[in-house]
Amino acid sequence: MHIDVLTLFPDYFTGPLDASLLGRARVRGAVDVGVHDLRRWTRGVHNTADDSPYGGGAGMVLKPEPFFEAVDDLYGGPQDRPRTVVLTPRGRLLDQRLVEELAGEPGLLLLCGRYEGIDERVHRGLAHDEVSIGDYVLAGGEVAACAIIEAVVRLLPGVMGNVESGTDESFGEGLLEYPHYTRPPEYRGMAVPEVLRSGDHQKVRRWRREQAIARTREVRPDLYERWRGDAQSD
Repeated sequence: MHIDVLTLFPDYFTGPLDASLLGRARVRGAVDVGVHDLRRWTRGVHNTADDSPYGGGAGMVLKPEPFFEAVDDLYGGPQDRPRTVVLTPRGRLLDQRLVEELAGEPGLLLLCGRYEGIDERVHRGLAHDEVSIGDYVLAGGEVAACAIIEAVVRLLPGVMGNVESGTDESFGEGLLEYPHYTRPPEYRGMAVPEVLRSGDHQKVRRWRREQAIARTREVRPDLYERWRGDAQSD
């Protein structure tokens, strides 16, 4: 898979893309990530990428020209670009279903906003999707782009060391994950549940399923209701 990122701050990605699972996936060739400085496609001696908004108001807006010209240079034109995602608070909330959709694409283009946002013509003329990672304010779309890249890359073939690790986790089937324990069997008066030490794999699977359902119902009733509705419709 190839992922391109357009950003005013390419250095932001240096650490996250080189570390841990993402770094290993890039070394093995499971994913190729190109981070592109949007200022390469700006004009003038100051390489200005933003301007004041029409109609007045506080803040600055990222200009449309750098985005469109970057797409022209990278892909030959807007019609040839991969699935293009604008990171914006108004977008669809990122969840595991959307991550699975994106992971099925041969390539992605992630557009990172800053300041008051990106000129609306970029949304209309380039975006296939608008995606948000939550109902809060960030300085820009770089955090969201990193979240998407990591979530997507985990699902690519050969990236996870254990095949089950990619699916047997929170949100894998719409539920939060069950509790985890490791050695020692008791610590500061807190013991590992006996069923996990029983060696009875069927009981362990049943316990984990029950715990996942109970935990989801308690802390994320919205997910629980969605999962229950999906289960009843099957």
